Amino acid sequence: MAPKSASKRTSNRIKRQAASEHPIRLQRLLASAGFGSRRQCEDLIETGRVEIDGSIVTQLGSVVDPKTQKVKVDGVLLKKQKLVYYAVNKPVGFVTTNRDPQGRPRVIDLVPPSERVFPVGRLDRSSEGLLLLTNDGELSQKLTHPKFGVRKVYRVTVAGKVDFESMKKMRQGIYIAEGFVKVEGAKLLKTRSRATEMEIILREGKNREIRRILARLGHKVQTLRRIAVGPLKLGDLPQGAYRLLSTQEVDKLWRSVEIAEQTAADSPMKKSVGAKKRGSKITARGQGGGRKKTGPSKSGGTKRLANPRGTRSTFLLGAKESNPVGTVIGGDSDNRERRQSKDQNRKNRSSDETRSSKRATNHQNKSSRGKSSRSGTPKGSTKRTPKQRRKS
Repeated sequence: MAPKSASKRTSNRIKRQAASEHPIRLQRLLASAGFGSRRQCEDLIETGRVEIDGSIVTQLGSVVDPKTQKVKVDGVLLKKQKLVYYAVNKPVGFVTTNRDPQGRPRVIDLVPPSERVFPVGRLDRSSEGLLLLTNDGELSQKLTHPKFGVRKVYRVTVAGKVDFESMKKMRQGIYIAEGFVKVEGAKLLKTRSRATEMEIILREGKNREIRRILARLGHKVQTLRRIAVGPLKLGDLPQGAYRLLSTQEVDKLWRSVEIAEQTAADSPMKKSVGAKKRGSKITARGQGGGRKKTGPSKSGGTKRLANPRGTRSTFLLGAKESNPVGTVIGGDSDNRERRQSKDQNRKNRSSDETRSSKRATNHQNKSSRGKSSRSGTPKGSTKRTPKQRRKS
């Protein structure tokens, strides 16, 4: 897909800004005014906190004209806001909610209060790193919706040494309370005696997803820092500091959303969860080194059934070390290494069977020679029965 020109991106931005001046859905107007994502704005409407021309509205999908109608939220008149975008390096101990009854420090307090902004996505209180604050509800919805799968990159330090089996399970996925989750990719950066530093990529982020995945695998997360959201990088921004995004950076974010949206539209329908689970079981039997399932062929013999293969089924790595630095899970390299590992395992099994057959043959020959020597009968002679001996 060819990149768009600067004039084309500017035209799209002007169209998005002009769209808010025509009659639009109420939740979209609230999102553009900085009241949160569209889903959060829908909650405001359903709880009766929004008024249009003095009448409370609880019906989703209501259309409003911002030029001629007055909209209030919690009794405060809605005013048109200038779209702003902040990149913030969230410190540990700050919460990403706009309302906190406990009075804990909030991320939105780190930026100027001139415009009403909200965080794009979430980082739990114990995590740190890049967080985007904006009042652009449409961009926020597209960056966080799992349908588009915009990449988020994290640097994670966990307790203990992470082995290949754990990395393989992270990539294949596990089940938590919210359903099936997995990482897009994982890379070992540094391995120490009691801790491991990793880089993890997610396409969608459930509540404390990385911490819960690693906890299931027996590794407690010590530090977690987000370093990228799509094309936006944290860089050398100090903790607790913020900066305004440039027009080019905002255009790149929209461009990444458009690419993700097009990819999601072109990709085939995903398999159901049950299909994924059955596929993983079949692959597990194939990995175990056991005999494949056989069935009768047309010729009367037996034939091997093909082992189901796919990029999501196995991630065997043919490395000798237990956890070398720089190992990557995910991508085309896994498929190539998996095939090499299977070929090597097949050769090893063949050589083991040959050696076992030779040992069995040698043992049988030795046993037959021992019996012949104990009988005392000369080689080539016939042994006489007791009756024949008495006659002679």
